[in-house]
Amino acid sequence: MITDSNPPRFLIIQTAFIGDVILATALLEQLRRARPQAVLDVLVRKGNESLLANHPFLNEVLIWDKKGAKYGSLWALLKIIRARRYDAVLNLQRFGATGLLTALSNASVTVGFDKNPFSRFFTHRITHKFMPGVHEVNRNAWMLKPLGLSYVRTRPRLYPSQADYDTVQPLQRQSYVCIAPTSVWFTKQYPAERWVELIQSLPRHLTVYLLGAPTDAAVCEKIGQDSGRNGVKNLAGTLTLLQSAALVEGAIMNYVNDSAPLHLCSAMNAPTTAVFCSTVPEFGFGPLANDAVVVQTPELLDCKPCGIHGRPACPLGHFRCAWTIPVEDLTERAIPL
Repeated sequence: MITDSNPPRFLIIQTAFIGDVILATALLEQLRRARPQAVLDVLVRKGNESLLANHPFLNEVLIWDKKGAKYGSLWALLKIIRARRYDAVLNLQRFGATGLLTALSNASVTVGFDKNPFSRFFTHRITHKFMPGVHEVNRNAWMLKPLGLSYVRTRPRLYPSQADYDTVQPLQRQSYVCIAPTSVWFTKQYPAERWVELIQSLPRHLTVYLLGAPTDAAVCEKIGQDSGRNGVKNLAGTLTLLQSAALVEGAIMNYVNDSAPLHLCSAMNAPTTAVFCSTVPEFGFGPLANDAVVVQTPELLDCKPCGIHGRPACPLGHFRCAWTIPVEDLTERAIPL
């Protein structure tokens, strides 16, 4: 139980991928609502800290150089965390390194999922389970119960700066849609040929922006060229994450895979058409925007889902979970002509 005698200090640990960090921001919103005076710190992996720039609730973002000086960085972080004597450390990760960090944190209360190999050393263990209707933001919010804090379902939220909005403003002078066609995992990606068909089917007055990381630039360029359509602009690698967030917020529609751009749209409450190929929204990673729809294959496939995170290739070689999703299902909602 966290008392109100002094402003409590919390550390939230989420060192996974971009989408996971975005979803963790819902917990910041919930903590702010429950304890407005609390000091909130977050620990993320190096490279994801830019997501939390300008966040009005955050005191500090700690960074773990997970790919560089991994263990040296972890040891340095442990010394910092122990010295601060947090009232509570909430670990959203299920892996050993952050579990050890949590167990040795010197915090009054440590909370994490039972799947973490060091969870037996936490003061509170939360059962991690996939259940229909339970989103990842709900699972994360379960960590508030041991603290005596209530919560309501809350969307994640990012805070682009005015400079971010100013950067994308010239791109918003005409009506547009955004498409983020790639994913870290092959089996989460709607095929490039299908994205080409989607672009060709969209009303001609719309500008189409292709979004992605620098490593996605070549794929996005080919999709744009293969569409044979004017008004397709490849922005992969040219915008920061928060600039991309500002852009998707103003789109007529955002077409995304089950990947980080989906959660970016949720955080901005931006219109979302989310394509789920090998995974399913029942894992708890579906869209949260008010105007959102999930599109999946109409076929009943025994092999779907084939995993939680996606795979580098279809295990059966046919990839029917993606190829059997009609492009028409992505455009069935009215887009202004």
